[in-house]
Amino acid sequence: MSVTAMTPGSDMEVRPMTPAEKKVIFASSLGTVFEWYDFYLYGTLAAFIGAQFFTPLSATGKTLAALLAFAAGFLVRPLGALVFGPIGDLVGRKYTFLITIVIMGLSTFLVGVLPSYASIGSLAPIILITLRLLQGLALGGEYGGAATYVAEHAPHGQRGNYTSWIQTTATLGLALSIAVILITRLSMGEADFARIGWRYPFLISAILVAISVWIRLQLQESPAFRKMKEEGTHSTAPLSEAFGRWSNAKIALLALLGGTAGQAVVWYCNQFYSLFFLLNTLKVNLVDANVMVGIALVIGAIFFVVFGRLSDRIGRKPIILAGCLLAALTLFPIFKGLTHFANPALEAAIASAPVTVIADPAECSFQFNPVGTATFRTSCDIAKSVLAANSVSYNNEAAPAGSVAKIKIGDKEVSSFNGVGMGDEFAAKNKAFTDAVVTNIRAVGYPATANPDAINRPMVVLLLVILMAYVGMVYGPIAAMLVELFPTRIRYTGMSLPYHIGNGWFGGFLPFLAAAMVAQYGDIYFGLWYPIAIAVMTFVIGLLLLPETKDRDIYTYKGE
Repeated sequence: MSVTAMTPGSDMEVRPMTPAEKKVIFASSLGTVFEWYDFYLYGTLAAFIGAQFFTPLSATGKTLAALLAFAAGFLVRPLGALVFGPIGDLVGRKYTFLITIVIMGLSTFLVGVLPSYASIGSLAPIILITLRLLQGLALGGEYGGAATYVAEHAPHGQRGNYTSWIQTTATLGLALSIAVILITRLSMGEADFARIGWRYPFLISAILVAISVWIRLQLQESPAFRKMKEEGTHSTAPLSEAFGRWSNAKIALLALLGGTAGQAVVWYCNQFYSLFFLLNTLKVNLVDANVMVGIALVIGAIFFVVFGRLSDRIGRKPIILAGCLLAALTLFPIFKGLTHFANPALEAAIASAPVTVIADPAECSFQFNPVGTATFRTSCDIAKSVLAANSVSYNNEAAPAGSVAKIKIGDKEVSSFNGVGMGDEFAAKNKAFTDAVVTNIRAVGYPATANPDAINRPMVVLLLVILMAYVGMVYGPIAAMLVELFPTRIRYTGMSLPYHIGNGWFGGFLPFLAAAMVAQYGDIYFGLWYPIAIAVMTFVIGLLLLPETKDRDIYTYKGE
C-alpha cells in the first residue's frame, strides 16, 4: 500500500477518506487499542496479581505491591518517549511503533505465563516489575508514533478528524479489557478465575498483537517523513533539538501545562477514577460497575470523533479548554449524583450520621503512596484508613499532643492504636479495631455494599456518558494539536514527552493522590479538587499562552 505524499498547501478541501487512508487509520488505531488493552489488564487485575506474585505480604501489602508495579509503568512512560521519540524521528514512524507494539505484546503475554511466587520465589515479583517497566516504555513510544503517523497522512484541514480515531483507542482498549475479564470471570466462576483464569486475558493479547503487527507490516512510511528524508532536512539529534533549544522546549512546556496536564486529569478522572469511585467508594458490585462504565465507554467513544472533527472547523484550543472548564465546574455535582443514584443508602448515612476523628494533628500523615514503600501506622493514620476504606465521611478534631486517636460515631467512641514499630501482633490488633469501627458505622446506617435493587442504572450511565463527553472534548483534538505544535524533524520526540508526562504522571497518579486527599480530609469527594485545580491551571495557561494550530501547514512549518 502506498500513499501519495502531499505538497504544501494542497488537499485543502474536505473530502471522504480514501481506502488507503482508512487502512492507515485502522492499522494504527487497532494496534494502539491492543496496547491499551494490555496496559489496562494489569490495573484491573492488580488484586489477583498481588495474590500470585507477592505471597509473603499481608492482604493489604499484596495489593499495595501490585499497585507499585502498576505505578512503575506510569513512571517510565516519559522515559519511553525519550527512548523511542528520537528513533521515530531518525529511523521512521512505522518501524518505531512496530517495535513498541511487539515489546508491549510480548511483555503482556509473559505476565500470563510467569510462574508465581510459590513456584520461583522472589524472582517472580522481580520479573513482573521488569515486564511492567517494559510495558511503560513501549507505551511511551507507541502513542506518539501512531498519532504522528496518522496526522502526517491526513489532508490539511482534516487532521482533527483523522487523529480522533487514534484517540478512541484508550477507551476501546479499556472497554475490551473489561469485556474479556468479565466474560472469563463469569464463565469460570470466582475460585477458578482467582486460581488461573486471570491469566487468560493476558494470553489472549498474543493473538491481538499478532493481528496488529501483520497489518502494520503492510504499511508504508508516512509521506511527511519520506519527504523530509528525501530533502535531507531531518534532524541528526532530535532529543537535544527538541528540548535543548528554548524555542522548542518552551513549546513542549506549554503543551504540557496548557494542554496535556488538564486533558490528562479530566480523562483519568472521568474514565478511570469514576470506575474506582463506583467500586471502592460506592461499593457497587464488580459486574454492575464494569457493565455501566463499559456502556458509557462505548457510547462515549463517538465524542472523540465528533470533537476531533469539530476542531478542524473551530480550532483545537476552544474545545480542549472548554472541556477542562466544564469538568472543573461540574465534577462535584456529577460525582454526588453518582452517589445518589448508585448508593442512596450511603448518601443518607453521610447526611444523617456524622463521624469525627479526634487525633493529634502531628500524627496524621498525607497518605499518598503510589510506589507502595511507605507505611502509615500512627493511630490517626490507622483510624482514617479504616474510615476511608469504608467510604465514611468524617470531620477532623484536634486532640492533645501525644494522645491516641479516637473515632466518634454517634454517641460511641472507638479508640485507635499506635502500630508504629509493632510486629506480628499488628494484624490481630488492626483486625479487632477495624471490626469495632465497622460494627458501629453499620449501626448508624453506613452500608457494606450498594444495594443492587436500589441502583438507578440508566441515570448512572447517563452521568458517566456526560463525563465521557468531557473526555471527548479534551482528548479528541489533542493529538492533532500536539502534532501541529512541532516541525516534522522533531515531531515524534517533541510531542511524546509532554503527552506522557501529562498522562503518565499528572493523570496516572490521580487515583492514588485522590485517595490520599480523601483520607486526609474525610470527604469522599475531596479528591476531586486535584483534577479541578489542574484543569483550571490548563485552562488559564492554554487560553493565554498556547497558540492555535489548526491552520498550520505541517509540511512547511519549521518551528519558531
